Amino acid sequence: GLTVEILQGGTEIVPQTVLAEGKADFAVAWVPKALASREQGARITEVGQIFQRSGSWQVSFADAGIEKPADLRGRRVGTWGFGNEYELFAGITGAGLDPGADVTLVQQDFDVKALLSGAIDAGAAMSYNEYAQILEAVNPKTGKLYTSRDLSVIDWNEVGTAMLQDAIWASTSRLESDAAYRLTTTRFLEASMRGWAYCRDNAEECRDLVVAAGSQLGASHQLWQMNEVNKLIWPSPEGIGVVDEAAWARTVEIARGTRNAHGQTVLSGDPVGLAYTNEFTQAALANLRAADVDVTGESFEPVEVPLNAGGA
Repeated sequence: GLTVEILQGGTEIVPQTVLAEGKADFAVAWVPKALASREQGARITEVGQIFQRSGSWQVSFADAGIEKPADLRGRRVGTWGFGNEYELFAGITGAGLDPGADVTLVQQDFDVKALLSGAIDAGAAMSYNEYAQILEAVNPKTGKLYTSRDLSVIDWNEVGTAMLQDAIWASTSRLESDAAYRLTTTRFLEASMRGWAYCRDNAEECRDLVVAAGSQLGASHQLWQMNEVNKLIWPSPEGIGVVDEAAWARTVEIARGTRNAHGQTVLSGDPVGLAYTNEFTQAALANLRAADVDVTGESFEPVEVPLNAGGA
């Protein structure tokens, strides 16, 4: 087996930079952010695309009347920045709006406090985290928890501006020169994919592992997260981890062509060199199929997860 140490993360820590500096063997990073680092000189390669779909939403209260990107005109719109905003900007631009003039952009913390307080009209949320935090909050008008009927969601997958997110990245130079590292890459992918397949089929057990490890949010929130993350991974028709060329091309197109409020794009050109490879994922998938592991999840069905106040 592999002995794996998971390094500390955080908003000030850039995983792909830690990898490029040789301080980690692998990293998990969103594709556009990692491609930006590559363009700046980081020698990293995507070796496994875990999330097949984007989990980014823009959420508002239903009575605000925000149902599509065009409805954001004249609104106070929360954004996290740090490269998380380009699906939003692509959606705004595609609706004929100027993100620098037609909306009021508000720097949002990685929570939903600004939306709940009314400081913003629409907030950034991941389907598996911040959206649930809203549903775990009490609606002061009713004294009960908010429900999905109280909310309106802009899903960037449906809009057509979704970009590839959580992927596994490796050192390009080590892939090119280190046979032992190449073998470890396949083994690491195989172990990761086996874990995701197990958590697809045993969501409550995986929830319990996270809670036991000391998660800040409680059991109902963690089961919601597991269920929603499974939706982003499964089904994976070509096998978990395979980079879909069409989704990759769309991500690069948006990264090259969408400008933020300051007129900046994520990328100035197409990625050069070994930006991604399916070689190691395919080797890992072959091993998993030989072990009779379901690597496509075609029969996966999400469950309904009731949330408790505060995610308890």
